[in-house]
Amino acid sequence: MGQVTVRIGGYSHPVSCEDGQEGHLVALAAEVDRRVHSVRSMGGSFGESRLLLLASLLLADEVHDLRVELSQARAGIAPADNPQMAERLTRVAERIEGIAAQLEAP
Repeated sequence: MGQVTVRIGGYSHPVSCEDGQEGHLVALAAEVDRRVHSVRSMGGSFGESRLLLLASLLLADEVHDLRVELSQARAGIAPADNPQMAERLTRVAERIEGIAAQLEAP
């Protein structure tokens, strides 16, 4: 079992992960940290838990939007402002599914 210490919002957090996933976990933590810095730049004084909550909500909102776009791409529905977007999203979805299949393979 791998272990890394990630730094988010100025706080260190030890986190366990599967062996070989350390780099991926560090990259995910860096993305969360960017969101925390984004929340901080909005002003206000937030504690660690509030910062992480707001950063999580920002990430969840983005994931939701991407899921909607992916669902539309799979259904062949192109966004009105860019008709080629559905095709591009389908290719990206296929690549993501291929990577996920590789990660799940023994």
